[in-house]
Amino acid sequence: MQLRYSFRVYPSAGQRTALARAFGCARVVYNDALRARETARSEGLPFPKTGDLSKTLITEAKQTSERAWLGEVSAVVLQQSLRDLDTAYRNFFDGLKGKRPRTGAPRYKSRKDTRQAVRFTANARWSITTGGKLRLPKIGDLKVKWSRALPSVPSTVTVVKDSAGRYFASFVVETGPEELLPETTPEIGIDLGLGHFAVLSDGRKVHSPRFLRRAEKRLKKAQRALSRKKKGSSNRNKARLKVARAHAKVTHARREFHHQLSTKLIRENQAVAVEDLAVKGLARTRLAKSVHDAGWSAFVSMLEYKAARYGRAFHRIGRFEPTTSQVCSQCGVKDGPKPLNVRVWTCQACGAVLDRDINAAVNVAKAAGLAVSACGAQVRPGLVPAPRSEAGTHPTPQPSTAR
Repeated sequence: MQLRYSFRVYPSAGQRTALARAFGCARVVYNDALRARETARSEGLPFPKTGDLSKTLITEAKQTSERAWLGEVSAVVLQQSLRDLDTAYRNFFDGLKGKRPRTGAPRYKSRKDTRQAVRFTANARWSITTGGKLRLPKIGDLKVKWSRALPSVPSTVTVVKDSAGRYFASFVVETGPEELLPETTPEIGIDLGLGHFAVLSDGRKVHSPRFLRRAEKRLKKAQRALSRKKKGSSNRNKARLKVARAHAKVTHARREFHHQLSTKLIRENQAVAVEDLAVKGLARTRLAKSVHDAGWSAFVSMLEYKAARYGRAFHRIGRFEPTTSQVCSQCGVKDGPKPLNVRVWTCQACGAVLDRDINAAVNVAKAAGLAVSACGAQVRPGLVPAPRSEAGTHPTPQPSTAR
């Protein structure tokens, strides 16, 4: 499978200028190709192919005075910009056919976009020097902060400038079966929520960090300072960077939490089952901020690819399964849905007192066919009269203190 590794890059002033030039050239070629295809569509002409666009917008354009500066960057960067446009059109048409979630039509890129990226393939002859620097054509040797070793030789590298003004090098590498973990016994179901981020079928509950809620005061202060700056001024750009860095800090903290928890669950369990949640629907309710703060989709995606990487089983249960409060995990009797304020309920058939979240986690695991125990779903057994010999709390009678 293919994995992506991202590392922080620290370019010099001259290298930042060269990267800005590469970002701009890739954007111009992308917009020119999009304009050519939109013009052909409006005039009823055949859809221009990528090869023809490459010849017209790159090779021949470099010979003109208006586009001569395209020769100042690597040709691979410009070619990959056309590939990105092809991918955007493919995703758009596949969405119309129902092959993938629907996306909008390709749009023009703006020089004011806060996120910029260029991609280098093996044809660009980029390399990693013996000193650990990233050598890119017509840019130079970039200083990289290596946090870990790459598992294999990367096929491509993408240099990204984010909204906070930071630079990253993103590598795509191939991994094989050498990373498989030894088999283990436990199998768990996971119920994702807002009160607790995750509730496991073995009875454990993972607290929700709520990174965005905790940082709201700091974010509001930074956003308020931004709104008071004059548009187009240097102070406004500085304030915008402060807002972007504050949001980036929240994003990185959430991602680190997702990585640590997903890795722990995959290493400890042979099989993992989760419910397919309707995140887009929940994001349109009054719980939208909390839903986005939890980041369920990113966490489930991490579980899925890590299960494939380490040889674990991953199961996704349909969202319409009555797993939460309708089915008793002890006896399997379905007695109907219950309102959200009911967190503990008693099964009318077997008398078991069930925790709503743990019961849902157990039912998720059972729906996936996992061999889990339902003991964790029971909060407490039914009331049983105590034997007369054990009714007292002291071995000898104690004097009454009542007055």
